[in-house]
Amino acid sequence: MHVVIAPDSFKGSLAADRVAEAVAEGVLRARPDAEVVLRPVADGGEGTVAAALRAGYRPRTARVSGPDGRPVDAVFAVDGTTAVLELASAAGLGLLERPAPLTATTYGVGELVRAALDAGARRVVLGAGGSATTDGGAGLLQALGVRLLDAEGSEVPRGGAGLARLDRIDVGARDPRLHGTELVVGVDVDNPLTGPEGAAAVFGPQKGATPEQIAVLDGALTRFAAVVRRDLGVDLLGRPAMGAAGGTAGGLAATIARGVGSGARYVCDLVGLDAALTGAALAITGEGSLDEQTLRGKAPAEVAARAAAAGVPCLALAGAVRLAPERLRAAGFVAGHALTEVEPDVRRCLAEAPRVLAELAARVVRAVLPPGASR
Repeated sequence: MHVVIAPDSFKGSLAADRVAEAVAEGVLRARPDAEVVLRPVADGGEGTVAAALRAGYRPRTARVSGPDGRPVDAVFAVDGTTAVLELASAAGLGLLERPAPLTATTYGVGELVRAALDAGARRVVLGAGGSATTDGGAGLLQALGVRLLDAEGSEVPRGGAGLARLDRIDVGARDPRLHGTELVVGVDVDNPLTGPEGAAAVFGPQKGATPEQIAVLDGALTRFAAVVRRDLGVDLLGRPAMGAAGGTAGGLAATIARGVGSGARYVCDLVGLDAALTGAALAITGEGSLDEQTLRGKAPAEVAARAAAAGVPCLALAGAVRLAPERLRAAGFVAGHALTEVEPDVRRCLAEAPRVLAELAARVVRAVLPPGASR
């Protein structure tokens, strides 16, 4: 009997590998005879490169511009001619000293792509979660030679607000190596580029944007989409996932990327999750908050779907569970359990997350796989 443990991180508390280790401790406490198979995952945000490194990729480091222009050292993963990158390592929210919703840029992400090309990559997988930006990927494109010009023929300023001045797009000078490179974007949400469910409206507040700034950013992204449609013949409006990473998915889909898809799917393939699930008695996944966003492209939902396809029951453990049981079942989970079932004090849950998580895992596994039970 084996149990597959495939959680995402508990953001702000535990990285995915530490979550997996704590859950494994609890499983073995309940069922010492179990074989635990650890496959920590990610959904395109933080942890994507770590998942690649666990799968045998080699680390590389590049010094690039952060979202506010200060230099940062970004790690990416390489295996032969394939490179795995995280947008968050060059333009993540945690890299800002203070919020910069109008000016935060993805320029350093483009520099990171260039570093991957310099390393010989001809297939680049970009995990596009966790951004500090709402610039439609404009900075990234500029770093790769795409010209985003205002009415006077000058490059528009970096940052989302600068797109309001966009007059035309010229892709003729983009890095020639991109013609022979497959660049795919792994996203963790399915939001459109603009509107009430778009990049600025939904994620702008997390990035420090006021209601007035959200209106500016949404208008700038609308302008960007209009120029893309006119100059490149690509319609970004209304398409799912184009708002991922502050619209970076949309900018790349219009100009460079060969495909935009689920980051969780890419990572689950990368770590060999399907093979691990073969013959498993139980799968356990989880993340910090199990909520409606989980069902819109997050890693636990992908794990549950794959477990269901393999005929393996899947449990979710989380810091908080905000989905009704019927919603969980419809998504493929047999149940969801929160840390507060063990420790009602949320502060202690955060401070002692490994201990609480191990105890929660032990309790639920005793109930689902009592001693003597087998598959």
